[in-house]
Amino acid sequence: MSNRVHARAPVVLVSDRTLQEFLCAAARQYDAITPDQPKPCFALLVGHTVEGTHIVERVEFGRNARSTNPAAREEFASVIVPTFGAAYENPVRAWWFDPVDLLRAARAAEAHGQEILGSIHMHPDWHRLGPEAARAHPLCEAPTPMDEYAFRAGGWPVNMVCYLERTHGRLYHALAAWQPVDDSGCVQLLVRQHAGVSLAHRESA
Repeated sequence: MSNRVHARAPVVLVSDRTLQEFLCAAARQYDAITPDQPKPCFALLVGHTVEGTHIVERVEFGRNARSTNPAAREEFASVIVPTFGAAYENPVRAWWFDPVDLLRAARAAEAHGQEILGSIHMHPDWHRLGPEAARAHPLCEAPTPMDEYAFRAGGWPVNMVCYLERTHGRLYHALAAWQPVDDSGCVQLLVRQHAGVSLAHRESA
């Protein structure tokens, strides 16, 4: 019998009440989507880590500096658009968290004995809502190649993707949590249930 001790795989714990704040913001953005504008939604995950378990206690929103930050404009022009395609020339297509807001969030987390664990962002059913060219590239709760690039660059241990789709007149979502791809990829995601969640949903890990 082997005496090797296997490290416990990372787990992400979050309550549906914490997720609800993001889901409400994502739903508002989803309803504003047009065929030319994917309308992103992005937030930081704040909490703490205990023995490999990442406990998300709140989400923190900030401004999108995708079009205003010189470093963001340079990286999109020189790396992201040439690597991932002309779709990312659209300034609404992606997110660059404003550095001032990121610093503010980091200081607030530290003051409360917390840390920034990672991020959560929305994938809409762009293959239904977007232009004809988008129909061949359906989104889901899995990361896109651009997401994988961003996960590696950010280095955060938790990166959640929230897929939103309107079907049969209601808005549904699917969730998954991911590490940077150079690590182990998908992470187990457990959602604590409370009464009163207004969006029908399913979770995947």
